[in-house]
Amino acid sequence: MIEPPERVRPPRLPAGLTLRALAPNAITAAALCSGLTGIRFAIQGDWQKAVLAVILAGLLDGVDGRIARLLKAQSRFGAELDSLADSISFGVAPALILFLWSLRDLPRLGWFAALAFAICCVLRLARFNARIDMIEQPHKSAGFLTGVPAPAGAGLAFLPIYLWIASGRDEFREPIVVGVWIVAIAFLMISSVATLSWGRLRPRRSVRLEVIALFGLGVAALISEPWLSLVGIAVIYLLLLPVGIVSYARVKRQRALRAGTAASSIAP
Repeated sequence: MIEPPERVRPPRLPAGLTLRALAPNAITAAALCSGLTGIRFAIQGDWQKAVLAVILAGLLDGVDGRIARLLKAQSRFGAELDSLADSISFGVAPALILFLWSLRDLPRLGWFAALAFAICCVLRLARFNARIDMIEQPHKSAGFLTGVPAPAGAGLAFLPIYLWIASGRDEFREPIVVGVWIVAIAFLMISSVATLSWGRLRPRRSVRLEVIALFGLGVAALISEPWLSLVGIAVIYLLLLPVGIVSYARVKRQRALRAGTAASSIAP
């Protein structure tokens, strides 16, 4: 009797996570480390490196989510890690940097201003997490954000430092001015104001070459005059806030008009 040949079993893959699943979370961890390193530079009094470390954290934060979607490696763990990292990199780190740079000259009120910024950043991220599974989100469904995002809020909070480094004038380091400024940014983060998202910024095809050229000039300006360029970016973002409010109001009116038309067509 002839015995049947033994089946060749395929080799088993090693147990564990793939690099595809680890890559987005590794970038998030790098952003967290960059934000914490900014605090270290601030303790040493190296304000330029402190600010640049937080900006680098913002750039990494903008990359990790897109890489996760590109690699189809989204996970609940990654979303929670991202929010926790953002609360430190864009809430705690900027608050401590600004306190050590200016607000400590006004110890009590300055510390409350720093606390307000950090707490509002955490509250914004908590609100985002609470709504992440909600189907009905008016701002999101229309392509808008609710309030100023945490990375943008950190960038705007540093505007007095940009101006101080670029001009060398100590007026921009005045603790009362800095305190009022970061409290205003803190409330913008937790506000219900509709702000423009990247998805809403869609230039027309007729000006695509101009947009590409403008982007190239912007990168060149950041390399040659980084602090004045950051001032310009912050001012442009602030000028776009009313544009977002007006645009969302127009979208709401169009939706209400379509809903009214649909209801009238259904009614007998």
